[in-house]
Amino acid sequence: MKKHQPGRWGFIFILPWLLGFIFFTAGPMIASLVLSFTRYDLSTIHFVGTKNYERILFDEPLFWKSLQVTVTYAFFSVPLGIAGSLALALMLNQKVAGERIFRTLFYLPSLVPSVASALLWSWIFNADNGLLNYTLGLFGWGGVEWLADEKYTLGAFVVMSLWGIGGGRMIIFLAGLQGISESYYEAARLDGASAWRQFRNVTLPLLSPVMFFNLILGVIGAFQVFTQAYIMTAGGPNNATYFYALAIFRNAFEYFKLGKASALAWILFLILMGITALQFWASKRWVHYEGEAKS
Repeated sequence: MKKHQPGRWGFIFILPWLLGFIFFTAGPMIASLVLSFTRYDLSTIHFVGTKNYERILFDEPLFWKSLQVTVTYAFFSVPLGIAGSLALALMLNQKVAGERIFRTLFYLPSLVPSVASALLWSWIFNADNGLLNYTLGLFGWGGVEWLADEKYTLGAFVVMSLWGIGGGRMIIFLAGLQGISESYYEAARLDGASAWRQFRNVTLPLLSPVMFFNLILGVIGAFQVFTQAYIMTAGGPNNATYFYALAIFRNAFEYFKLGKASALAWILFLILMGITALQFWASKRWVHYEGEAKS
């Protein structure tokens, strides 16, 4: 009996996490999958089969609009965010006095709650007395309705997404940079490689697994934008910021179409699974792991 005790104790130690996962993650996921095949409005529930999915895909113009807005936002914000985070990490990886202070200062904006940052950016983009239009006015420009003109609103959200380039992605890049052995750079310098060639032929290939990780997280995060759109524009103007997560929220908590909202959530899950699978397939062409054998 004693030889089985370590396994039993191990199970006991993970039991709190296991119960939390079952009741707060796996359970709600299964419940939402079941609800996606029903018409549920908090008072009555009826099984409708795949009708929710059919209506969303074929009779719901706002579904395609929300998907278009979200994909466009992700297409611009994710690459810019990765490039910005990598640039900051490269600068903060330099051996200078007070480097820890600089790292802390650049990381601090990511700790601001999303609601507070949304209110801050609402003031920055304010057409009448916002900081951005005031600054542009000094050069003879300004007066742009950043959050009221559909030509500029989504672009404003992309710019706002750069607020977080000093957060977790920067820290991950910084850890990846510090994990690259100095011997690679010494060998490159002995071969006469310039700083740019060292970055291109040493840093980027060895950092590609980290870039791949940040790319996956960035795409998933871009498809979950909600707080800023809900507080700053409520999806407007003319649905120009009607993000997918906002569509799920409105169907669930404003229209009380919980079955339809569950179906929207599972469609999002399938979309992200498909995009992630595509990224893993494409990663074989550009992600290089240190020490792996090449055929």
